[in-house]
Amino acid sequence: MEIPSQHAGAGSKQASAPRQDNFIQLSRRTVVLTMAGVMLAMFLASLDQTVVGTAMPRIIADLGGFDSFTWVTTAYLVASTTVVPIVGRLTDMYGRKMFYIAGILVFVTGSVAAGLSGTMNQLILSRALQGVGGGVIMAISFVSIADLFPPEDRGKFQGLMAGVFGLSSVLGPTLGGFITDNLSWNWVFLVNVPIAIPIVGLFIKFFPDTRRPGSETDRQLEYLGMAALVLGVVPLLLGLSWGGVQYEWVSVQVIGALGFGLAMSIVFVMVESRTAAPIMPLDIYKNRMVTVSLIAIFLTGFGMFGAIIFIPLFFQGVLGASATSSGSFLTPMMMGVVFGAGLSGQILSRTGGHYRIQALIGIAIMTTGMYLIGNMDETTRFGTAVGYLIVMGFGLGTTFPVFTLAVQNSVTFSVMGIATSATQFYRSIGGMLGLAVLGAVMANRFASRLAETMTDTLSQALPPGQFESLQENPQALVNPEALVALRGSLEQTGPEGAAKADQLVALMKSALAGAIGDVFTISVVVVASAFVVTLFLRQSKVQSEATSRLSEAPGVADGD
Repeated sequence: MEIPSQHAGAGSKQASAPRQDNFIQLSRRTVVLTMAGVMLAMFLASLDQTVVGTAMPRIIADLGGFDSFTWVTTAYLVASTTVVPIVGRLTDMYGRKMFYIAGILVFVTGSVAAGLSGTMNQLILSRALQGVGGGVIMAISFVSIADLFPPEDRGKFQGLMAGVFGLSSVLGPTLGGFITDNLSWNWVFLVNVPIAIPIVGLFIKFFPDTRRPGSETDRQLEYLGMAALVLGVVPLLLGLSWGGVQYEWVSVQVIGALGFGLAMSIVFVMVESRTAAPIMPLDIYKNRMVTVSLIAIFLTGFGMFGAIIFIPLFFQGVLGASATSSGSFLTPMMMGVVFGAGLSGQILSRTGGHYRIQALIGIAIMTTGMYLIGNMDETTRFGTAVGYLIVMGFGLGTTFPVFTLAVQNSVTFSVMGIATSATQFYRSIGGMLGLAVLGAVMANRFASRLAETMTDTLSQALPPGQFESLQENPQALVNPEALVALRGSLEQTGPEGAAKADQLVALMKSALAGAIGDVFTISVVVVASAFVVTLFLRQSKVQSEATSRLSEAPGVADGD
């Protein structure tokens, strides 16, 4: 991919005069080296969201703490999601360079602490620290595209960044397993250190200082707003991750966390609407391009995260794949994401970019793929299922650069950081809400479908309470030991025990396939609603230098 020449002035090592849209052109060398560092940093941060999964069995064996192992992932996700909008705004005020470097150093510190952890609680706290650094890296990585490239060139590089994110999702589980098997689980975290240190050196020397002129009021920290945001987001994310997993949805813990989070979110909006220097300027939501894009991102995130969780369960529980191979079936989908994002970004830049048309096409393809997946059952062939996954992944990848670019090219530099980081924030919130809602739907639909198809003969053949246990957790479909135990209990009932066991397993597979189909039906409706929302996206083209927006108009450019 060709890096556009930046034509820096002869007397300037880093930049020439700003253009009409306040974009400062950097030297080609600065752009190439900075972009390389940005891609490596984002790869590290996004990799750590998936690399730990395959190392968890070994971690639990060494550290114990089986009852709290989900917190190893939850702590990272909650911390990284919460910090994204805050750091996005701070970079608008004080520049991105020092925050980017600080984020990498925090990430490295968390990695070292995680690799040296001696207890599960230490590991969880270290992962939270890692998440803070990872959130900073992810937030600034996508914003950096707007600092390095003019509006007409951003599409292909946003697509490239989305491709790096997808590639890390593909490599993460495999790399985690390889490192754990050949070194130790500690090196899953410690390997970040030798990679991150050269990136810090690269950024110290080459990363551009993007600080913009502003008054002291513009750079005042709004502590009350930041506190309200943290106290709103963290309980909401914890409540969504707890519900139906660690606690019942109607438990005091879940209802209390969700209620407190919603209350503090309302307080946050009230604070932000009255302060002179808000951490999240509410004026950006008056821009139709921003609002429509964020709603669409939230809705597609709802469907995306659900697919990533439930597809391996379908392959393993319904089609009978092994635990290892079931996870690998996500690879074609993520490669579809990588290819879709790259192609979409190239089209945006080469054709001038029509946000609405490309977004509608991508969402339509994604919806089609999800519909096809929702109609799979226990008779579906592996090749067919993989083909459906590629379709869905390609459609999803197509949307990634479109909405991010629509937001970036419709706001001024004064709010570029918070506007771009909002795209990641809303995708994460939508994803966690999707996991919570779709997980509850799947559990309820599996229990009801199994009850509807269960015969009296089979029910009476099971030991007391076992049918209810199977309704709550169909582990016999994903755990070979549990399946052997189930078959053994039925074979003891008489000569027809083996046939009864086969019949019960077939009923469970059918119920699970139907429940996952119900999950994808809901996802189709949600993603289809994103299609409707996208119809309201302005049919703007990517702005060129001649028609770029005037710099620093009120905090939002023409978007209405």
